[in-house]
Amino acid sequence: MPTDLSPTARALRALEILQIRPGTTADELAERLGVTERAARRYVGILREAGVPVESTRGPHGGYRLRRGTKLPPVVFTEAEALGLVMAVLDGQPTAADVDDLVGSALGKVIQALPETVGRQAAALREHASAAPDRYSAPPDPAITSALVAAVAARRRVLITYRNESGNEWEAEVDPWAVVTRYGRWYLLCHSHRADAIRTYRVDRVRAVQQTTHRFELPDGLDPVAALEEHLGVGWEFSTRVVFDAPPAEVAPWIHPPMGRLEPSGDGCVLVGSTNNPAMYAQEWLATVPFAFRVDGGQELRAAVATVATRFTAALAAPASNDSGHTDKEA
Repeated sequence: MPTDLSPTARALRALEILQIRPGTTADELAERLGVTERAARRYVGILREAGVPVESTRGPHGGYRLRRGTKLPPVVFTEAEALGLVMAVLDGQPTAADVDDLVGSALGKVIQALPETVGRQAAALREHASAAPDRYSAPPDPAITSALVAAVAARRRVLITYRNESGNEWEAEVDPWAVVTRYGRWYLLCHSHRADAIRTYRVDRVRAVQQTTHRFELPDGLDPVAALEEHLGVGWEFSTRVVFDAPPAEVAPWIHPPMGRLEPSGDGCVLVGSTNNPAMYAQEWLATVPFAFRVDGGQELRAAVATVATRFTAALAAPASNDSGHTDKEA
């Protein structure tokens, strides 16, 4: 716990602890507050002076507790706390996106109690959350997410600092249209003034957000999820074009939206997109597709696929033999 909190702030923290854990002893309270037992008792005294009915009982089951029936003021969340709470619930309990789920029902009540602007954005995050978390995903910073959601709500252009998988950083001035949770990741759907095009950025790779004074209007009829799906594989450094011999209906279930757009082509189909990481595209995505394919465009992706092919070919090489012509195993 931070050491620079005021006595009032520590007393409020003590009240929160007693609400959550009735029967907390002075030792336990001191440990949770990061203070001495004497100081913990002093904070209990501050609560009593403020009219909060804190009772104390002795014995093995004793401790501090609030008098039964005590009515406390409603809990008020800051914007960052509210968004952080919704994000934590969705990350840890993907089924919370379902209103019929027990946790989902509770989350819905929390969202309804939020101020209108924040509540609307929290509801949008919850509505577009995916029920299938990505084990490779990284949780975004709640403060960054909150700043982006605030800009979406205010219709204010932002300057973001972004770091890609290679560690390269750049700044981009964007109109933030929506923050959407999809496939276990958090994305910013926006119009990039740097590229003069629609872009999707992973929120966990946004390093800083600065809101500007410029306002923007959302495109008419914008469907954030549909727009995200369409543009996940667009605008990255290395272009990709992969041709499959199988029809689109069979290939589609194996294609992640960030890989690009799947289109019919003759008796098969073609996948057109772009990537910042050809090695990942080849090893983690293409290698799992159980259909014959050829890389028809993108030299970087061709090189990455060649590397994967070489590794697999080497894995099938004959065992090494010793100088006498016999294998290392004894006869």
